[in-house]
Amino acid sequence: MTQQRGSGFVALLTAVNCFFAFPSAAAMDIPLEVLTHANIEQLPTITAQSPGAVIALPPEESFAVTCEAKGNPEPEFRWTKNGQEFDPSLDPLLRKEENSGTFVIPNNGNLTEYQGTYRCFAFNKLGTAVSQEIGFMVPKIPKFPKEGFDPFKVDEGQPFILKCDPPKGIPPLQIYWMTMYLQHIEQDDRVSMGLNGDLYFSHVEEKDSRRDYCCFAAFPKIRTIVQKSAMSVVVSPRKSESPDGANSILQRKPSLLTPPGVRSEAVLVKGEDLKLECIAEGIPTPKVEWEKMGHGRPEKFRLENHGKVLVVPGDEQDVGGKYMCKAKNPLGEVVHYFTVTVEEPPEFLVEPQSQLSMIGADVVIKCSVSGSPQPVTTWSVNGVPLQETLSANRKIFDDTIIIQNGQPSDSAVYQCEASNKHGKILTNANIMIMNLYPIILTSDGQEYSAVEDQGVMMHCKVFSSPPSTIFWSKDDSSELVTGPRFTVHDNGSLEIHTIEKGDTGQYTCLAKNLEGTSAIDAMLYVKDPTKIVAPPQDQSILIGTDAQLSCLVEFDESFRGDFELLWQKDDEEISPNNTEHSRYFLEEGVLHIVNVSHRDQGEYRCVAKTPVDSDAASARLIVLDVPDAPQSVVLSERKNRSVKLRWVPGEDHNSSITEFVIEFEENKWQPGSWRDLQRVPGNHNSAVLDLHGHVGYRFRVYAVNAVGAGPPSKPTERYLTPPAAPDKNPENIKIEGHLPHEMDINWEPLSPIEHNGPGLEYKVSYRRQDVEDEWKEHTVKRHSFVVRNTPTFVPYEIKIQAKNHQGWGPEPKMVTGYSGEDFPSAAPDDVAVEVMNSSMVNVTWKQVPKDKLHGHLGGYRVNWWRMRSLLHSKQSQGERHTAAFPGSRSHGTVSGLVPFSEYSLIVMSFNGRGNGPGSKAVNFKTLEGVPEKIPVFRVADVQKRSISLAWTPPLEPNGILTGYLLEYQLINDTEEAGPLQRVNISKPDTTRWHLRDLEPLSKYRFQLRSCTSMGCGSIVSLESTTLETTSALASTIGLSMTSPTSPPSSPKSRVTKPTRSTIGLASVHTGISSQGWFIGLMSAIALLTLVVLIACFVNRNKGGKYSVKEKEDLHPDVESQGINDDTFCEYSDNDEKPLKGSQHSLSGGLKAEDSGDSLVDYGDDDAQFNEDGSFIGEYAAKKEKRASAEIKATAQTPA
Repeated sequence: MTQQRGSGFVALLTAVNCFFAFPSAAAMDIPLEVLTHANIEQLPTITAQSPGAVIALPPEESFAVTCEAKGNPEPEFRWTKNGQEFDPSLDPLLRKEENSGTFVIPNNGNLTEYQGTYRCFAFNKLGTAVSQEIGFMVPKIPKFPKEGFDPFKVDEGQPFILKCDPPKGIPPLQIYWMTMYLQHIEQDDRVSMGLNGDLYFSHVEEKDSRRDYCCFAAFPKIRTIVQKSAMSVVVSPRKSESPDGANSILQRKPSLLTPPGVRSEAVLVKGEDLKLECIAEGIPTPKVEWEKMGHGRPEKFRLENHGKVLVVPGDEQDVGGKYMCKAKNPLGEVVHYFTVTVEEPPEFLVEPQSQLSMIGADVVIKCSVSGSPQPVTTWSVNGVPLQETLSANRKIFDDTIIIQNGQPSDSAVYQCEASNKHGKILTNANIMIMNLYPIILTSDGQEYSAVEDQGVMMHCKVFSSPPSTIFWSKDDSSELVTGPRFTVHDNGSLEIHTIEKGDTGQYTCLAKNLEGTSAIDAMLYVKDPTKIVAPPQDQSILIGTDAQLSCLVEFDESFRGDFELLWQKDDEEISPNNTEHSRYFLEEGVLHIVNVSHRDQGEYRCVAKTPVDSDAASARLIVLDVPDAPQSVVLSERKNRSVKLRWVPGEDHNSSITEFVIEFEENKWQPGSWRDLQRVPGNHNSAVLDLHGHVGYRFRVYAVNAVGAGPPSKPTERYLTPPAAPDKNPENIKIEGHLPHEMDINWEPLSPIEHNGPGLEYKVSYRRQDVEDEWKEHTVKRHSFVVRNTPTFVPYEIKIQAKNHQGWGPEPKMVTGYSGEDFPSAAPDDVAVEVMNSSMVNVTWKQVPKDKLHGHLGGYRVNWWRMRSLLHSKQSQGERHTAAFPGSRSHGTVSGLVPFSEYSLIVMSFNGRGNGPGSKAVNFKTLEGVPEKIPVFRVADVQKRSISLAWTPPLEPNGILTGYLLEYQLINDTEEAGPLQRVNISKPDTTRWHLRDLEPLSKYRFQLRSCTSMGCGSIVSLESTTLETTSALASTIGLSMTSPTSPPSSPKSRVTKPTRSTIGLASVHTGISSQGWFIGLMSAIALLTLVVLIACFVNRNKGGKYSVKEKEDLHPDVESQGINDDTFCEYSDNDEKPLKGSQHSLSGGLKAEDSGDSLVDYGDDDAQFNEDGSFIGEYAAKKEKRASAEIKATAQTPA
């Protein structure tokens, strides 16, 4: 705080001086804390005092009479007791506290001497403050007088009053009428307790006679209950004057037992309820009615004590006036009128206020009081009656005191006290008259933070006399802060509305009056607002799962250390990451709720807080669960065979109940097992249940919603139905005939609960349907029956009826069935076959006559088998095939036949017993088809510009071969195919082909198909690469030399498989073919091979030439051509399939047992050899044998 400012304040000071040239006489409230801020004198003010009455209850050890005050100088205290001076410090039994007016009365048994009315006076040199009157009450223990009572004798039918007369004591008083055994006396319209505690009998009855009527008086404040001596009442029965001596009580019209007379007055003290009472006697017991005159029946008022007491509320308006009670019975009525006057204790309308006024001003002190009767108002100054003090400048006008031209000597504490018979009130008003320079109570240099677009309040609390004028400026500017966004309040605070970024800066508060000036500075920082950009969303979540509520917030970065993100549930804060709430944890602004339960449902509120602002967003979390078990499941409308079940639905847990499932459990057949009985819609809460007889039922209900089925209710009590005849007969009757002369009857038996009583049996009735026949009946206990010696397959009518000891079930339905079946005795006629194509035929036949079926026609079976291929004349029985055609049919289609074959078939009928005889066999031939895939396709020889291909014929040509279709094409480096070349090979016995004029060192794809007159079969394919140069050795001695790897231009490596005729080196890498050592090695191998071949040739010529040998000389086979491993290629189903790799060998030859193949492997079991050992066996294509990869020795290669 500063007393002087820089040059920027010169203009402000001038303006202030001009403003205060005419001082204002306005007074202001004196905040008590202001007087302690500066070291100035202060009038005493009472800060604490005992309530109006201190009751000395026996259990307490001591009783404090309190009086505390503050002031400057420190106040002193004095007391009066019953209007006389009382000094607690002079009594050694009283304990006085330091710097306090409070004294403590010990509970030492001598309390009565301290009983009285006390008043505290707190004073210093400036004045005296006075407390309210404090009453110290020492209650006496209330007691009923010890007295004995003679029995009260009352004639029956007479009114009677039992007096209580409770002792005096500290209110409130509560009275009870009970017996010696502490049982309440029953009260009603006839017997009731009055407001004074007496027990009123409108008329006594014999049952009122008893010896222990006790009145109990309870005083809750002193925790005391006292009992009056027991009183005895003897009711004398009234004797009738009639001859039979019967009791007779005369009826009489009502009269009032209380209040007496016709009119009475009552006073209602405002704030306290008034009870008006009318208790009447009469026979019959009168009824009491109430009315406010001119207003009818007081509907808002409360009635007590069986309508005999009207409670007039003390907080209602316009309750004064006339009231009437009317007691009436059939014989008449009686009335009483109450005049209710409303009075009230004193209450301040205008309470004198403490004031701070400047010297020379007029001071006005007003004390206006209301009350009824009108309170008496007295004024005091410093605890002394006003009339006993003299002051020339003080004037009194009714309820107002005016101090003219007030001076410091007029400073004092004024007391205004008002009283009437309902109470007394007192208040102190501190009147300070002084001049004081401005004292700014707000700290200098305070910092304020505010949010853009919101408001801020910067404080400047000033205490001065006379009042100061407040000005605000910014950044030491001489210009005042003005404008529509700025407001300077009466308490000096500056409020800025709708803050802008430019409002940041230092602000100065200047306060000045006639005594001087003061100023403080305050710093304002404008921050970015806190905003929830991604609020939590409402969720419906299944119980037991985890919930996540996100809350993404943006706030000013300067509040990083002060930012708080709080979560509330139903307005109560929750603590994530706390062990007490271990199911809650917070992670990056997301509230995780683990294992959600019902108590987690509610409103979740995310609160983002900084020191200057906050933002909040809410979301509703709804927990879904199965419904609770229904409650209050009860049985009603019980009948022999039905009962009504009612229930109260349980909580549906936020998912509507779709249905209720009623279950039952019975104690005879399956005790303890609960089964479904009935389902009802979810908006029902009752159902009528149809029951079986002779069953002990229990029922329970469970509810179903979208989440699932809830738990069942508690079961009902067991309900036993009486026995009854069966409600139904057996169902699912089956009539079967396993033997020709029997009929088996089976049915689904009644379940045990459907028996409806003991002794269940079944009556089986049957008769032939096709002839006139009588019903035959048999009674059985099982659920099957066999009728023997029946004709074969004749119709019967069957009925099955249930019965028990109570009688027969309903009339059964009749079903039809047949007796046992026998095998069909005739075969189909006129069987014919129509060939549809190479693998399918259509078969027709004439149906078997009905009388030859001997049962239910199941259908027809066609059996067929292959006899031979049309390429061969030899017949052989092939595998038998069967096709069934159900129902009454005369044709069928047979597929999957082998083309170009001869077949035989028969047709037969079948029934439930089995197959009938077959028809005469019918032979047929299938048409030609396309051949099967060629089994072996390989490369026989590879040269620079030519490739030789070899293959074997298809195993199943499916007709007469007409030739082969060979296609090939060049494959470039990118695996794209070149133009497709086609070669038609018209000779069907051709198994080898030589292709010329190919590109050297190029890769080709070859595709081959065999053909008949019906077309060509499936494609087999392979790939091979021509050589870079022609191998002279290969052409001379039959040794094919190819690279084991692909040429440089080929993207894939080429490998081959060795054959049984390979000798010498299987393959040689072309990359080293030009090396000297390689050429020498190859020359030696070639020379050695040549010598061996010459020796073999000479040896063979010794045996002479044969026809086969001549063929071999003219057309050398694959073996004699020296096809080695490098030129052997297997066929491939996949054009992209790589060839298998070759095995390299450096030995001079291969042993027979080491060879991968042998001649025996490629021939039939009956392969033959000529005398010179040459192979003359023919290739045989049988399915059972291994597909041969051998090329026929007689195959020719066209030039």
